[in-house]
Amino acid sequence: QVLSVFKKLHRTRQYVFQGDARALVEGRQKINETFRQNRNESNAEEVQKMIKLAVDVDHELRTNIIQAHRRDDNVYELRITPETTRLDNVVFNPDAVIEPPRRRKGDKASNCCGGAAMAALEAESNSAKK
Repeated sequence: QVLSVFKKLHRTRQYVFQGDARALVEGRQKINETFRQNRNESNAEEVQKMIKLAVDVDHELRTNIIQAHRRDDNVYELRITPETTRLDNVVFNPDAVIEPPRRRKGDKASNCCGGAAMAALEAESNSAKK
């Protein structure tokens, strides 16, 4: 299982960073170093946690890394794979009315931090005025 996830991370590294020699070398070194550091781990529970972490890292790399390459005309060309996470792009409406947050029942009219930060700031400014 450990060997399988090790190989999978290297395949993902090659796929995600293809064409970027520096990222490929750095990625290989980091993967090898991390696995080498933990090679003597004998606690099965800890090994399973590390395997889960490696699988999660693999997923993050495949879904959230986008390569950008600047062309000669100063335009960036993106390499977006089918696995890349895409979110809906909503156009900002400058005429939108943004309501202030509603206060909870029983809350005093306070700003952030329960009002403690504002009270401290006011006390400091009042002492500075004196």
